[in-house]
Amino acid sequence: MLTQVKQIFNPQNKDLRKRILFTLVALFIFKLGTTIIVPGIDKSELNISGFLGLINAMGGGALEKFSIFSLGVMPYITASIIVQLLQMDIVPYFSELAKEGQTGRDKLNTITRVLGIILAFFQGYMLSFAYIKNGSVADYLQFSVVLTAGTAFLLWLGDQITAKGVGNGISLIIMAGIIATMPSMFVQAYNSFIVTDTVQTLMLGIFKFAGFIALYLAIIVGVVFVETAERRIPIQYANSSTSSLGKQNYIPFKLNSAGVIPVIFASALISIPSLLAGFIKNDGYQLFVSKWLGLNTTTGFILYILFIFVFGYFYTFFQLKPKELADNLQKNGGYIPGVRPGEETVKYVTKVLKRITIVGTLFLVIIAALPILCSHIPGLPASVSIGGTGLLIVVGVALETYKQLESNLVARKYTRGRR
Repeated sequence: MLTQVKQIFNPQNKDLRKRILFTLVALFIFKLGTTIIVPGIDKSELNISGFLGLINAMGGGALEKFSIFSLGVMPYITASIIVQLLQMDIVPYFSELAKEGQTGRDKLNTITRVLGIILAFFQGYMLSFAYIKNGSVADYLQFSVVLTAGTAFLLWLGDQITAKGVGNGISLIIMAGIIATMPSMFVQAYNSFIVTDTVQTLMLGIFKFAGFIALYLAIIVGVVFVETAERRIPIQYANSSTSSLGKQNYIPFKLNSAGVIPVIFASALISIPSLLAGFIKNDGYQLFVSKWLGLNTTTGFILYILFIFVFGYFYTFFQLKPKELADNLQKNGGYIPGVRPGEETVKYVTKVLKRITIVGTLFLVIIAALPILCSHIPGLPASVSIGGTGLLIVVGVALETYKQLESNLVARKYTRGRR
């Protein structure tokens, strides 16, 4: 890694340093925007939990600050998931676009962005009732337009980072938002554990804080391990011209192929009753939701875990279709040693995916459940979380950006070597 850092500061890589600087400036603009408050709101208490908590974490705490970036890029992510689902032969038009190559992908990207802006407006309108008390229709619409404009600006900013900076712009914006909340979290953990009046309690607090740091680092190491772990299925080609001479070919399956999508799905689904309770002024329904469907209740927690498992399996097999994989392998003259092409290959790949998905989804469950379980630790502030989806996103985006930088540097070195 130190070698890559030295190469970045090589005088011949001046343009790469400019791209990195552009990325940092763009992320600073995003962070600056999270401090700009939407005009004309009532700063009342807003229950930031469940799906709203996820939006707040991805937006760098913008939701609880009543910022113009309160929605972040979450509407676009939701739109992306919807468009991907519609490609599963649900709407023939979307399925056809997915098969048209780059032209189809460009059209799908445009549709996703338009749908994301529409979702941002509706989400902003729903939030306006929580932000503004006894407002007029014009007040609610103004608030919705401001939040929609904030999301549109972030999408544009993400595109600029992708084109002129390094890494995926939208992913980096999400990562920057999550990282921005970490320093205050560690400060609050420090104040909670160590700031005390007695020496005995101080020593115990130092021990607890050190344990908190060690556990956090251990979780990061675990996340890095799982995010980089993969199951490699060796393949061979009947046509020697198709295969790479002297090189082992394989199909890599990530241990956690679904990423954080199952957690986003589960958080959104489990949060629907709570969101409806804020609009339906019914004491009986609100009591039922708080008693049975909250994430801090036993039934709500179990449902949350089950949703992650179901969506983990569903999304993994949606992305990695064993039937299509087997067909493409057979068309290219490839096969898995010891497995017959066709139906047996489909069964073999399905069996492998089921096994690794159990492990990957179990890991997702642990990461998603840790903040909920740790919230019951006495004396630990609610804003201090251990693990969580945010940490998974940060590590995943950091690894992806590092690989992109590394491949860029290798390509530059290879090009100079040929000269």
